[in-house]
Amino acid sequence: MNRVYVCNCFGVTEAQVKKHAEGGACTPRQIASACKAGTDCGSCVRRIQALLGRGACSRPELADQAQPALSGLPELDEAA
Repeated sequence: MNRVYVCNCFGVTEAQVKKHAEGGACTPRQIASACKAGTDCGSCVRRIQALLGRGACSRPELADQAQPALSGLPELDEAA
């Protein structure tokens, strides 16, 4: 099995990000809420954005809904 890791800090794979996107997570913040990816060092946030920008989100209308607050994550605030 070939696993491409997006978030090394939490061991989150590209396939997992895509699965969360299919479930309705359409922003890096929503991905972070679902699996913690992007909440430690933040180096994967741009990669997550790229995956979401390539149509990984099957329900883009959910991207505009209210987001749960993730305090202390300036890299997500800048990226979103």
